[in-house]
Amino acid sequence: MSRHVAIVTDSTAYLPQRAMERHGITAVPLTVVLGDQALEEGTEISARSLALALQKRRPVTTSRPSPEQFAAAYRAAADAGATAIVSLHLSAEFSGTYDAAVLAAKEAPVPVRVVDTGMVAMALGFCALSAAEAAEAGGTVDEAVAAAEKRAASTAAYFYVDTLDYLRRGGRIGAAQALLGSALAVKPLLELDGGRIELLEKVRTASKAIARLEEIVAARAGTSRVDIAVHHLAAPERAAALAERLRERVPGLGELHVSEVGAVIGAHTGPGLLGAVVSPR
Repeated sequence: MSRHVAIVTDSTAYLPQRAMERHGITAVPLTVVLGDQALEEGTEISARSLALALQKRRPVTTSRPSPEQFAAAYRAAADAGATAIVSLHLSAEFSGTYDAAVLAAKEAPVPVRVVDTGMVAMALGFCALSAAEAAEAGGTVDEAVAAAEKRAASTAAYFYVDTLDYLRRGGRIGAAQALLGSALAVKPLLELDGGRIELLEKVRTASKAIARLEEIVAARAGTSRVDIAVHHLAAPERAAALAERLRERVPGLGELHVSEVGAVIGAHTGPGLLGAVVSPR
């Protein structure tokens, strides 16, 4: 049997379904706890349902997949012919997902390399795609991991949120927490830095913040060959408009993905989120 390296990630990668099917990538779901209901992201709760719950101020929390869920995914990959697995996950600063995958990897029927990418959303998704492409080209586990880590090192993610309140509740704003008091009075722009969400800039109005987000993304892309993902939660018009402007402004644009984030990320950012991931090829 020829050697086959399978790629596993988690549901916060927000990869297009067609891309997952084309590359044979498996996503293990995180859980959203809505009131007394534990619901799997992507199958049992939609982003729209989550946004409505947040707007009604219903209690929402999130939790990692269990090690048993990862174990099942690893067994399924081995049963399908994989002789090794690369398991790529959102930043361990955000979630215990990486730790659960590490526990499951110890009992897997084939070798598993678990990687904390330090990324989230399509910043993680682009890493998984690079690893899958390396594996499809006949690459080893080390080569697939190296491809993912190289992509992560060059990828940037920026976010606009209407309020930092949701991030404050979840304790996921890192060093920006020190600026929370003043930042709540304006419109914050955030970035993914060192696996944490940090405050990048404070802008006076939503329209100016979104215009500034566009400027930052276009400048980061420059003239290089890049893929871009635009994410939103309950803000499809904002996302479509930003994507169209970036299409015009980024000369080296490769793939452009526009998608609503899932319930896990949405629970920590709140409705109105607008984000952009810039990922050089």
